[in-house]
Amino acid sequence: MSARISDTFATLRSQNQKAFVAYIAAGDPGFDKSLEIMKSLADLGADIIELGLPFSDPLADGIVNQMAADRALKAGMTTARVLELIREFRKSHETPIVLFTYLNPVFTYGYEKFHADAAAAGADGILLLDLPPDEAGINPDLAAGTGLDHIRLIAPTTPAERVGMLAKASEGFIYALSRTGVTGAHGGGPSADIAKQVAAIKQHTETSVCVGFGITTPEQAKMVADAADGVIVGSAIVKQVELHPDNPARAVADFTAPLIAAVKGA
Repeated sequence: MSARISDTFATLRSQNQKAFVAYIAAGDPGFDKSLEIMKSLADLGADIIELGLPFSDPLADGIVNQMAADRALKAGMTTARVLELIREFRKSHETPIVLFTYLNPVFTYGYEKFHADAAAAGADGILLLDLPPDEAGINPDLAAGTGLDHIRLIAPTTPAERVGMLAKASEGFIYALSRTGVTGAHGGGPSADIAKQVAAIKQHTETSVCVGFGITTPEQAKMVADAADGVIVGSAIVKQVELHPDNPARAVADFTAPLIAAVKGA
């Protein structure tokens, strides 16, 4: 288990606070500016940073995050460069980092080696979007990855029996999807059934449950924070990088500050 992630949620619980989790694509729009964005988010009060590992075929992502991955790849980002980005961030900040990625780049790097190298660089968790945990359990090539918390996804459509299985095996925190589909802003915002969904997950675990997908406004962020242990915002933040490539850190900070304030009750 990651001490940084577990300590973060323990501190938040002791303060009766909820977590704000921010997603960005590593290396978008370039290495240096991506590092500035990470530091800006941490300084603003983001509790966890989800760092998307750029991949050429991000099937679970909507167009905003697909374009971010493409920009990062064109800027020269590789898996090794992502780990270097984390090492640079760790020189000044202790905010937990969760790698948001697909199995292909991890498997290509070497599953066990990736986990070891990412943990050594300062990463705390990993969310493998296309690797079901029961599949990982029966594949010896995928059994040796240690050092990172494996974050699990639970969707509104996940069968009750599987919710229990995923929740009981959870590490770090659970990423509960507010809606089905790919990443990105959804016109209707988060589902009104979030509280019921979170309660169903919490029947099986004491692991914190954070909710993401489609959260773009302070009002939506507060609604989710009232029902869950944390709020995850991704595509809406990434969109600011796309719109303001010259000074993305400032744009991200200006956009994110009201969301964090809403989650924290400020």
